[in-house]
Amino acid sequence: MASTGVLHYLETGDVVTHAVAWLLLAMSVASWCFLIAKGWMLTRTRREAPRAQAAFWQSHNLSDGVVAMRALERQRIFTPLAVAALHVAQAGQADAMLAEVALDERILRSLRQALHVSQRRLEFGQVLLASIGSTAPFVGLLGTVWGIYHALGNIAVGGQAAIENVAGPVGEALIMTAFGLVVAIPAVLAYNILGRIVRQISEDLDGFAHDLHVYVGAAHVDAGAQRRL
Repeated sequence: MASTGVLHYLETGDVVTHAVAWLLLAMSVASWCFLIAKGWMLTRTRREAPRAQAAFWQSHNLSDGVVAMRALERQRIFTPLAVAALHVAQAGQADAMLAEVALDERILRSLRQALHVSQRRLEFGQVLLASIGSTAPFVGLLGTVWGIYHALGNIAVGGQAAIENVAGPVGEALIMTAFGLVVAIPAVLAYNILGRIVRQISEDLDGFAHDLHVYVGAAHVDAGAQRRL
């Protein structure tokens, strides 16, 4: 009886079979490594952000708030917004074209730029998970189709079309489809779960940016009123 199984299939496979197997392995390792790293980063962000924001708003001024936030938030998701607000608050009269821009718009522009930086950091790698989740089944299917093609070709050449001679090679080829699904399912689940967490943190970022916008604008109004007095 001819030997069958995963190892036998890989040992008797050609270059395409080995390339598909190595590609699926690389995709699996990449998705799991990213899942662990991104999950750790988002978990720490969700744990650190509330304490960092509380310390920031309890500080006496923006400078002290930024120092407190830097000390508590190591992932640097919310801190760039506080730093941007501090730079706008400490900046003097704008130069060149920015001199024609209203203060409220300069605050909004600075916060928007910092917000984009933080959001890109949050969303980094999501495309990788989505790509692996959507392409891994097709990569596995390619290996299956290629394996069935060669298995049927060898059977035709050998002239042995008995069911036991067909079932073994075809069954081995189907292993590649199973491998593709094994790679894709965790990637899709991770993409959905991490994406939900990213959206929640992004909503908190938007709220923090809005609060900073209001605070810095009000602080400049109060400072201008005091100078007139």
